[in-house]
Amino acid sequence: MDTSTRRSATPKPADDPRGLARELGLTDDEHDRIDATLGRRPSVAELGAYSVMWSEHCSYKSSKVHLRNLPTEGERVLVGPGENAGVVDAGDGIAVAFKIESHNHPSYVEPFQGAATGVGGIIRDILTMGARPIALLDPLRFGAPTDKDTRRVVDGVVRGIGHYGNSIGVPTVGGETSFDPVYGGNPLVNVLCVGAMSVDGIQLARAERVGDVAVLIGQRTGRDGIGGASVLASAEFGEAGIDDAKRPNVQVGDPFAGKLLIETCLELYRARLLSGIQDMGAAGIACSTSEMASAAGLGMRVDLDRVPLREPSMEAWEILCSESQERMLALVSPDRLDEVLAVCSRWGVDATPIGGVTDGNRLVCTHHGELVMDVPAASLADEGPTYHRPVGRWVPPSLPPGLPDADSPAAAPPDLAGAAWAVLTSPEVAPAAWTWEQYDGLVGSGTVQGAGASAAVVRLPADVAGPTVRGVAVATDGNGRWCTLDPEEGARLVVAEAARNVACTGARPVAATNNLNFGSPERADVMGAFAATIAGLADACRALGTPITGGNVSFYNQTGDRPIHPTPVIGVLGLVDDVTASVPAAASSPGDAVVVLGAPARPGLAGSAYQWIVHGCIAGDVPPVDLRLEAALHALLVSAAAEGELASAHDVADGGLVATLVEACGSDLGMQVAPEPGIAGHQWLFSEAPTRVLATTSPDRLASLTERADRAGLTCMSVGSVTSERVLRVEGLLDLDLDELGAARRAALPAVLGESPAW
Repeated sequence: MDTSTRRSATPKPADDPRGLARELGLTDDEHDRIDATLGRRPSVAELGAYSVMWSEHCSYKSSKVHLRNLPTEGERVLVGPGENAGVVDAGDGIAVAFKIESHNHPSYVEPFQGAATGVGGIIRDILTMGARPIALLDPLRFGAPTDKDTRRVVDGVVRGIGHYGNSIGVPTVGGETSFDPVYGGNPLVNVLCVGAMSVDGIQLARAERVGDVAVLIGQRTGRDGIGGASVLASAEFGEAGIDDAKRPNVQVGDPFAGKLLIETCLELYRARLLSGIQDMGAAGIACSTSEMASAAGLGMRVDLDRVPLREPSMEAWEILCSESQERMLALVSPDRLDEVLAVCSRWGVDATPIGGVTDGNRLVCTHHGELVMDVPAASLADEGPTYHRPVGRWVPPSLPPGLPDADSPAAAPPDLAGAAWAVLTSPEVAPAAWTWEQYDGLVGSGTVQGAGASAAVVRLPADVAGPTVRGVAVATDGNGRWCTLDPEEGARLVVAEAARNVACTGARPVAATNNLNFGSPERADVMGAFAATIAGLADACRALGTPITGGNVSFYNQTGDRPIHPTPVIGVLGLVDDVTASVPAAASSPGDAVVVLGAPARPGLAGSAYQWIVHGCIAGDVPPVDLRLEAALHALLVSAAAEGELASAHDVADGGLVATLVEACGSDLGMQVAPEPGIAGHQWLFSEAPTRVLATTSPDRLASLTERADRAGLTCMSVGSVTSERVLRVEGLLDLDLDELGAARRAALPAVLGESPAW
């Protein structure tokens, strides 16, 4: 194939480039910059490519000036931000890739395919790094569950996640399911994937040699998904709801083709047949070619006539910008091309040479024998606009007239038992079993702890790590209520909670990934919240030793002039030496002591589930986290687990200690506990103050656990014991029949959604 930089002519300019640029979402200033970059008027194909590559989703043009403040380096970090996913060193020559991404807007327009292709896209990000995908987590946020449109979105999203994850054979092992009216027109569908590989098997998305052949591997290219992630993610929805014209922007996934693509790529990696590889996600061919060329300071020439199409009438810009799923672009030395094609053929996966790497720095594309694109590759991939948006003050919600401050004595409920029942059976706090029981959490046989645990624990696969008991723990957490009250402190709290969940299993938290979900960046108050969130994330990640290895920013999550809560969703990865010894969240032995580890109990009802469910508002000052104490608690949990001092551990967070107590009883035990003196009963039960873990330990290990906590400057408050009676008895405050409560909690979500239970 001719991969020279010879060009026959200048691409024919669009008839009305400025008008077309506006239609594609480019500003007049951005159009003028394209003109200046090219020294001429751009063609239709070039405008299409710039519009997607310079979109908010692809270029991070409003966020990158702030993202630079995040810590991204650590002793375990092998690959940080800038590649398809972060990679950490798990020891013994094993590496783990992980990343979280969003598919928010597509999942509102077309919930089933939006969610399904969100799963497919993050799986390919992990696969592109050279890793076998081994686990998925799905943090989800929807509008009010009683709203008809919420039911439409929930139904489609849950089915889409189940369809793709179950069919492709990657277990869904955790996540969150939350409800708040603020997400009614802007659901958040964030997806995290974890993969494993050998350290020497890491693949990078960059060209290496002039003359390497660009091979498109996977599905044919169609009109579905043109601008799907890039365009929809850079637009907000109006009060009228869905514009049916946007539906074709949503990609269509095929998990069975995705599974074949996984096995094909892994075989190509094992045989070391590739020079580089890139997923064709957002912006399709335009993105993969420009990014791989730009990363090496080289160019690429592509013949769009060679791209296998589902619709022969597609125009050049459509071929360039289509986000059709299950496609990769691989770079192959000419002398290995036949081997690559043979491997793909054995798996029944299409593989087509479409171009090659050139010297110089140009991305050149032809179509029907005519030159349609000739641009500097870096101008698409790395030199898009950078905006220093005005940063204003985020105004938190205020307390409605007539309601007491969350942490004042007047906020105590007249009926404590009724308040506890309301909190525990709310869809916001009750377990989302209806959701996760539609997902396959066991496929692959590596899941040790799955949905419902403090954090998922997954054994590393034998084809990567050999026969081993080593694994990873991973948790995702987000709390829009905290962050809308105080974006900076809320971000600290979210990182602390995610890392604490991982540490509860006995795993060492080592790295984090973030999905930052916000309203329009053109609003100064939203950018104020965004900047504050970054500051909070940076503080917490440095203090807790969890550098950010990658992630995603999702802007324009607002309906009309109402943005969502600032909602950073954090995934934290931990390393487990022996998955068979990982600490469960639920107690297992009657007679074990029940203790609260960490910081002393204190008021913490501002932004809590109790305040939202019982008082119907979000207001006040969130309880701050002491990051020094938080780090000490994580170290304590890891060391105590290693010494066998923890029979169970479960963090105190959403719903407060009462929710943790109920969940720690599991399905066949109970507890008899006494509240701590010096704090009001409703605060002791519902406070979401951080740095606290409910643990159980055998009576003969209680003294050593207490001594360990004392040495760390933490409390170990013995509050009761595990019983065989299915009752949670809090002396002087509550008596809850756990079987009755458990049935009500399991029925809470399907009942409010008008669905039949999955079981």
